[in-house]
Amino acid sequence: MSTLQKAGGVAALSEAVIYVLAFVFFGAVWDFPVNANATQKFAFLADNQIILSIVNLTMYVIFGILLAVLVLALHQRFKGRSPALSQIATVFGIVWVGLVIASGMIANIGLGTVIELSVKDPEQAMTVWLTINSIVEGLGGGNEVVGGLWVLLLSTAAIKANELPKALHYFGLFIGLTGILTIYPADVLTEIFGLGQIVWFTWLGIIMLVKPPQQTKHSSKGVLSHVT
Repeated sequence: MSTLQKAGGVAALSEAVIYVLAFVFFGAVWDFPVNANATQKFAFLADNQIILSIVNLTMYVIFGILLAVLVLALHQRFKGRSPALSQIATVFGIVWVGLVIASGMIANIGLGTVIELSVKDPEQAMTVWLTINSIVEGLGGGNEVVGGLWVLLLSTAAIKANELPKALHYFGLFIGLTGILTIYPADVLTEIFGLGQIVWFTWLGIIMLVKPPQQTKHSSKGVLSHVT
């Protein structure tokens, strides 16, 4: 098994872990004062700037770097048996990488900017903060269309290549479709996509680590051309 395939498997498992940590952090640890006034909200953000910056760095930038490794590993795995679909899926995978990393960078730079601005004008800082949040959510925080397209196309390529378990193929189709449907602003769709990605990444990572890619079959004409 190639080093890239092993790296892709580790990357997939790591992304599942990042998803779990993000759910735990925002579901059980992060206690943002939603009903407080602007001054109190920014005081809370200032007190927790370091931890929130680390979380943003992990779930966006590091996630995006790991995703790049996985996208390339899966392209290598499928390109021999499903070249066209694999190439199209890889395009969307790379675009998703860029969007996710950009989201994290904007979130962290924006966090520092609004905390500094809030000292002089909390209300204006809140307007800027809401704008930054909208940009982050639009790029990749709450809109999973590009990621959904990648998973959907990748799962379709996997069906044609017959590289992964059939159950994983069809589960990927479901998760990909759910991601595309997040174009409609409903939290439940984003949550289903996120939870589904935990299972999908974990399952995919294990398969990539324990099952080597199938060898592409060459035609008899191709074999004869090498002999003669």
